[in-house]
Amino acid sequence: MRRAGTNALKALFVRQRRRLRESEMAFIVLALLAGLAAGWMTNLQAWLAHSMQEVFYGVTVNRLSALGEIKHPWRLLALPSGGLALVAMSYMLRRRRRAPIDVVEANALHSGQIPFVDNLVISAQTLISNGVGASVGLEAAYAQMGGGVASVLGQWFKLRRADMRTLVGAGAGAAVGAAFGAPLAGAFYAFEIVIGSYTPAAVAPVVAAALGAAFITRALGVEPYLIASSADRVLTTGDYFVYVVLGLACALVGIALMRLVTFAEMQVQKVGRISRWKPVIGGLLLMPLAMVTPQTLSAGHGAMHLNLAMQPALQFLLVVLVVKIAASVISLSFGFRGGLFFASLFLGSLVGLIFAALVAMLPLNINLDVNDAALVGMAALAVSVVGGPMTLAILMLETTHDFALMGVVLTASLVSSALTRETFGYSFSTWRLHVRGSIVRSPRDIGWMLSLTAGRIMRTDWVSVPADLSIADFRARVALGSTSKAVLLDGDEHYVGIVTTASAYNPETVPETQVGILATLADNTLSPATDIRAMLKAFDLAAADELAVVDGVGNVVGVVTERHARRRYFEEIEASQRALFGET
Repeated sequence: MRRAGTNALKALFVRQRRRLRESEMAFIVLALLAGLAAGWMTNLQAWLAHSMQEVFYGVTVNRLSALGEIKHPWRLLALPSGGLALVAMSYMLRRRRRAPIDVVEANALHSGQIPFVDNLVISAQTLISNGVGASVGLEAAYAQMGGGVASVLGQWFKLRRADMRTLVGAGAGAAVGAAFGAPLAGAFYAFEIVIGSYTPAAVAPVVAAALGAAFITRALGVEPYLIASSADRVLTTGDYFVYVVLGLACALVGIALMRLVTFAEMQVQKVGRISRWKPVIGGLLLMPLAMVTPQTLSAGHGAMHLNLAMQPALQFLLVVLVVKIAASVISLSFGFRGGLFFASLFLGSLVGLIFAALVAMLPLNINLDVNDAALVGMAALAVSVVGGPMTLAILMLETTHDFALMGVVLTASLVSSALTRETFGYSFSTWRLHVRGSIVRSPRDIGWMLSLTAGRIMRTDWVSVPADLSIADFRARVALGSTSKAVLLDGDEHYVGIVTTASAYNPETVPETQVGILATLADNTLSPATDIRAMLKAFDLAAADELAVVDGVGNVVGVVTERHARRRYFEEIEASQRALFGET
């Protein structure tokens, strides 16, 4: 009786899951649930990080980076202590043979599937790093947990590939939107940074998730992230040209920052003796920078508001810019975990303030509004590092409520994005994946390329003959017209090459000679794991229309023709496009 009841419940669950897969409204409700969970997780992580900063630095009302000075330098020992905690965590995770999968990589390569342990690892490492004051932001943890919870829901309901990627993007975007109290920015973050495309079918679930996360933030009493802007202004055509120059400058700073992080990482990795203790050493290096100015600590939320209100001298801003870049480079290259989302916003505000001060010193009779320049710089530099010009433009709109500024913000952001793509080609998240050897250049779905392998599409009905067979015997065994090619094998049944039937029937060949002398493509083979991109490249390099698939010990397991490989490639592209636009 009990077994019958259990089977009935399982059958009911399967039916409901099938209905959810087939119902657009049910999918929107699922996205809303993912957004609610993402909003709650975002606020929990923010509270945990700020609680750690309160314990270590005694910060109560103000943000850590807004402190005037470090009155008790011994508190900075929290930085190497946090590094020691990261070392201990790495030791406990030493048996893991792969790096945790983040949301961008998951959506590009793994159909949105993220092991939940990876979410916990990334979140814990980021919380420790930010909580002890390293120059990294929490947005990486927010997006990871938001997308991770959505991935768990999607795997539980066994969603289709396209729906899974949309749900993961919705969860990640909702988390970022909840952090700023900016649901529209969160939605665009999902489209531009995590999903990699905008489709009408994805609008409703992504926006539902973002609104759900924003509702949680408001319900918890957390004030939205607001920045005061100038109310009275008249922007001329000349202002647009000036802000274009600011956008170009921000792109150069962003590219330099990403290059510096990678260069420092590579140099640190060369010193093998310190590899295990990198975070501790990084924490020690951050201590003197924090003594120069506390604005190097954490992501820089408080410091940015402080600078916008106080408008410090140019010399001070230049010092803060240099040491903040150094702190971010040290934090990331020495093993602290986190992102550059808000750090790039803070650095962009510094570049904007410095740019406005320099323009005022020129004999051009141009007086930029300092606050406007800072806001434009924030968006332009963040676009260079993070990507997503519409995400940052909408974020500025939602945090300032200033429609009049949006024209120059979007102009500078697009210029910065174009220059970064032209000269660099990556956002920070995809650049880091590229440095680790990944083929990811954007969050667009390319996982199907890796799964479309030679082992999946090969034929297993090939004709094989011994390589020491005479041409006369070959003609007797393989009739002209029965097959265009034959695979040649040695005495151990290992691959030797491919011979065309036409060449064996050439009247000029001596019938008594071995057919092996006609072998071609002896050094050109595929392995069963070769993906479609590598297959097409191999066909082009070998100028062949058919290649053998050989296992690790030299045995032939199949044959792939170029025509079949290209047909399957275009079929998968077409199927991917149909899924992208919600077609069945």
